[in-house]
Amino acid sequence: MTCLECNKTLSYIDHRNSMDNLGVELCKQHQDRLEKLVETNNTPIEAIQLYYSLKEVGVNPMLEWWDGNRFIDIAISRVKLNIDIDAEYHMITHEQAINDLEEAMHSFKNGFTTIRIPHDLIKYHLKETVRNILGIMEGLKANIKVI
Repeated sequence: MTCLECNKTLSYIDHRNSMDNLGVELCKQHQDRLEKLVETNNTPIEAIQLYYSLKEVGVNPMLEWWDGNRFIDIAISRVKLNIDIDAEYHMITHEQAINDLEEAMHSFKNGFTTIRIPHDLIKYHLKETVRNILGIMEGLKANIKVI
């Protein structure tokens, strides 16, 4: 049991608290840092879990990246991919649909592709989600090389 950020050995208490609060293994210092991020930016816990899962497979994601218009839950700049975690996707209103289109438009204008992932997909199917994101990245890399 070591911190995913600094490789510091975790006590049982730190491990348990981190897993209970964030779902990933972090030391107290990094737990506090991420809990402040969650509080400040309303970052979904699933975004943190996906972020560390992507790091684990060699991707270099950025958590809560500012794109000049808004904060993106996870950005992978190498392939110009923005990932938003949809924490509340029950019934979409026309206002939310317009907002989503406007956000996608701003991303496209900056050369980025935006995907929205329901939080339940990360909660219950994290490995498959990571595998599919890697596939999307592969496709985006191929398109970047062609252009």
